Amino acid sequence: MSSVKSRDETKARLNLETSRIGWRELQTYYARGHVVRVSPELDLLEVAAELTADNKAQFQHWMSQDQVGDVSPDLARTWYDRDAELWAVVVAPWVLVQDRHDRKLH
Repeated sequence: MSSVKSRDETKARLNLETSRIGWRELQTYYARGHVVRVSPELDLLEVAAELTADNKAQFQHWMSQDQVGDVSPDLARTWYDRDAELWAVVVAPWVLVQDRHDRKLH
C-alpha cells in the first residue's frame, strides 16, 4: 500500500513540475543529449514516474516500441522550424518532452 501512495505522491509532485515550453528554449539540453522524446500515446507523468523509480525493464519496452527515445535531428529541426511548444517535465538530468499538437485535449 505504501508503494502505491509513494507512486501517487511522486506523480502528484511531477504534475506540479510539468509545463509547456518552447522547443527553442530546450536547445542547450538537446545539444547535451539530455532530452527524451515521449510518444503522445503515453502518459508523460507515468513515464516520468517510471524514470524516477529507475524501472529499466519498462523503459526498454517503451524504447523497443519507439515510444520513448532520443529526439532525432529531423524531428528537432521540424520542432525548431514550427517553433513547437511541448509538454515537459524534468527528471534530472533528463528533460522528458511530449508533442501533443495533433491531439485534442478533453
